[in-house]
Amino acid sequence: MPLGNEKAPVLVVGSLNIDLVVSVERFPAPGETISGQHFAVYPGGKGANQAVAAGRLGAKVYMVGCVGRDEHAGMLLRSLADNRVDAAYVRQVADATGVALIAVDSAGSNTIIVVPGANACCAAPDVDKALAGIGKPGVLLVQHEIPPATVDHAVRAAKGRGWKVILNPAPARRLSPATLELIDIIVPNESEASNLAGMPVHTVEDAAIAAQKILHQGAQTVIITLGDKGAIGCSETGEWHIPACRVAAVDTTAAGDAYIGALATGLTEGCSLEECMRFAGVAASIAVTRPGAQPSLPWRGELPDQNPARQGI
Repeated sequence: MPLGNEKAPVLVVGSLNIDLVVSVERFPAPGETISGQHFAVYPGGKGANQAVAAGRLGAKVYMVGCVGRDEHAGMLLRSLADNRVDAAYVRQVADATGVALIAVDSAGSNTIIVVPGANACCAAPDVDKALAGIGKPGVLLVQHEIPPATVDHAVRAAKGRGWKVILNPAPARRLSPATLELIDIIVPNESEASNLAGMPVHTVEDAAIAAQKILHQGAQTVIITLGDKGAIGCSETGEWHIPACRVAAVDTTAAGDAYIGALATGLTEGCSLEECMRFAGVAASIAVTRPGAQPSLPWRGELPDQNPARQGI
């Protein structure tokens, strides 16, 4: 699904959160109090993470979303600027900036509770302003941490202007067939794919079946990320499995965001979908070896080969 030889922009419509992260030996049972080992505050939010991931990898990135007028907003806006993301379309509102409460256990797994705050204010006019201002079509990235009506509008509006649309359906929710038919690539993880396909997804074989089910619901291409089992890609032209790189995971919080940001970057550079998936897998493998969301995302020079088309994993 290349966009041609000239690099196209990436437009991210999504959430901006401050991540409050605590490391624990294990997750507490209901009603149990345990001691944490380390606490940190990081810029995050699935939308902002994906924007930063693409920005660090060399894409021309624009961010649409909402933050408050508080100290957290300042941290998020500085992070976007420091990571080559144009924040001209990020609107400040009266509501508090969104917050994510994240616990990371000794195996690098996480649990996340999100308080949307200002993210709930992201609306259709924010999207329209950005599309009109950018002009040239490229790759649109959307997720589910902003209002569903805004996601649906972004998909329809961008598609009508010739953009390629990537949806990361997180948190999981059902999608209308009308929206699915406009999505070029949908990228769920195992639990999100389970929700969409109506079946458990635990293995590569499960993911292949689930991908076919989601494909038949209307999406043009399905990529299911499987953590240390790699990723399954499925379209009308075929199916393929890209194994994961072998690394020691420290924190998986932004692995999916690293993957999607890299996927979009590769598409803007005219690479094939399989080439982009390999490139994305390398970026995600680096992210899980470091703590935090945005701080863990790799820069282009950290990848073994700076051309997505020549990644060999």
